[in-house]
Parts: sequence; structure tokens; C-alpha cells
Amino acid sequence: MRYQNGGVTHKSIISQYILETMTQCGDVPMNRPTIADLAKAANVSVSTVNRILAGSASVRTATIQRVQNAADEIGYYGLGTIEARKQESMPSYRLGFLLQQSTRELYQLIGQKIREAAAGWRDARIDAAVEFVDHLEPENIAARLKTLGRACDAAAVVAGDHPLIGQAIQALRHQGRPVVAYITDQSASERAGYVGADNWKLGRTAAWFIAQTTCHPGRVQVLIGNHRYQCQDISEASFRSYMREHAGHLGIEDSLPTHEEPKEAHRLISKLLAERDDLAGVYVAGGGISGVLQAVREAPEERRRRLRVVCRDIGPETRRGLAEGLITAALCHPLERTSDQLIQTMIDAIRQTNDGVILQRTLPFEIITPENL
Repeated sequence: MRYQNGGVTHKSIISQYILETMTQCGDVPMNRPTIADLAKAANVSVSTVNRILAGSASVRTATIQRVQNAADEIGYYGLGTIEARKQESMPSYRLGFLLQQSTRELYQLIGQKIREAAAGWRDARIDAAVEFVDHLEPENIAARLKTLGRACDAAAVVAGDHPLIGQAIQALRHQGRPVVAYITDQSASERAGYVGADNWKLGRTAAWFIAQTTCHPGRVQVLIGNHRYQCQDISEASFRSYMREHAGHLGIEDSLPTHEEPKEAHRLISKLLAERDDLAGVYVAGGGISGVLQAVREAPEERRRRLRVVCRDIGPETRRGLAEGLITAALCHPLERTSDQLIQTMIDAIRQTNDGVILQRTLPFEIITPENL
């Protein structure tokens, strides 16, 4: 008969003892590691190893991991049982991620990296619910965030900073569902945290690239998706700050909104290239890089050669633009590290007891040029 306890059968632990008895009697090779050998290698007691193998008592996940590492080192035959016991001891979280525009390859890539990070998480079982919102009206985003947040232990959101979204964040916080702002911060005081780049440094770095690679006088155009994205607004302000300080030979036009639409970005840059002979640089602070690249490809070769383009994402279109030499630099989030940090921040927000603490996690952005692509 087979009895179940905590997902590990008593049959498993009995089998372990039978094998060790056989070892002592000479029925199997004497050099096979025993439970005592494993306990010594892991620096734990024999009773602790027995509890892990039997699944009959609570043992910390970190201790089980140490025993598993030792078992792998000495070649202990119960690795499968130890792994199963570790999985059972882990806490389980359902985390929601509300991203934007399912049609954009960048957000699909971000979603993929989040899922990969969740699947490989070592200290907890993570159920990642990744959703995309295509209609970017604040009312729609707020409603979607509430629905997703209520079904999860914590949520992360990429969205413009708007009072309706702030109210959704507040409502979820009062229900014990913390919300972390991702890539672009929110002003809602009830947000649990922010994970993203230092956008002040990012904007000044974008300006440095354009200023240092443009010797002749000219004009520079900034494209933003929406002024309510804090990440774009802050980087635009610091971009202008650097230009005022260090690039007197370049003038900056008023920013133009693309509404995160490539077609609008294409229309704007095509018009500028047709009307202005002195367009020297374009900083794409938001979405629309594919439209910008299409407009640049359609321009005469001389215009393409003199134009400097800096953007802030590293989707497939950006990689193509870099490979063609049409983009001077891409300043972007390291997606693997950012995904890991986002999940950790959400778990920390769930576990924290001080509701007044906002977890600010800023990661260095990557700088990609045609030469290090």
C-alpha cells in the first residue's frame, strides 16, 4: 500500500532506508552515499535529512536547497525526492503584469522575458499572468488593472500617470493587492514600488550621443509618446538640460507626440525631412521607432547620412535600424535583469509589513550601438 504525505510518499523514504540496509549488507556497492553522508556534506542533522525525504515535517526551503546541492555534489541517489520536497516547501504567488500594445514586438518581448523569469524562479512558485492593453485610454487601463489586480497577489503596470490609474492603484492597495510601476513611474502615493531606469541620466546620455556625433549646426527633434509617461517626460527634460549646457550649436524644437503610434511617427519625421534641411538629430523618447526608421529609409542618402537617431528600446525593429547604421544608439532596459528585479520587488511588496515604504529599484540601462549590437 502507498501512503501520501505532503506530495512525497512514505514508500519513497522506506525505499531509501532499504537501499542503505542493502548497502550495509553488501548487496549494492559500499561507496554509495548514505543519509549520514548527505547530512555531513550539507552540515545538517540526520533527522533533518530524514524529514526532507519523508515530507513529514516543515523544513525551510533554504535548508532543502542546501541539502539538494550537497546531494548533487556527493552523488546521492534521492535527488528527485529532495527536489519534489523543495517545490512543496516553496511559497506560491500569482503575479499580474499589465503591459501595453499587444501589436508591438517590444512589449511581446517584455512579456516573454517576464514569463521566463517566473518559470526559472528558485525561491517561490510564480504564476505569471501577463496581459496586454491595446486601448490606452486611462479609463480602460484603470479598469483592466483593477480586474487583474483582484485576481493576483500583486500587480505591475506600464501606464501613463493619470488620476484614474492612481485611484485604481489606491483601491487595490486597500484590498491588500500591491501595485508596482514598471518602466515608467506613477505619482500615486499608494503604489508599492517602481522598477526601471534612471530616466534623468538616460535623457542626458541621449543628448550626449547626438551632440558629440554632430559637428555642424542644426535642429533636433524630440518625439514623445504621451506627456503622461513620467519616463518620457523626465528624459525629455534632462535631454534639454544637457543640450542647453553643452550643445550651443544645436537648437531643439518643441516636442511632438506620436501617441505611441508608428504611423504618426512616420508622418511627423517625413514632414520634417521634407521641410527642413537642417534636421540634425531625432530623440525618440517613446514609441514609434519603426515609423521613424521607415521615414529615414525613404529620405535621400545624404539626409540619412547626416541624421543622428537615438531611441530607448531594443525590439527587433531597433536591432534592424542599428544594423543598418540608421540608429546612433539605443538606450534600453536590460530585460532579463529588469524582469528578475520586477518579480523580486513584487514579492517584497507582498511580504512587507510597513505600508508606507515605496520600493524604488533603479537599474542601469544598456547602451547599444551599431558596433556592439
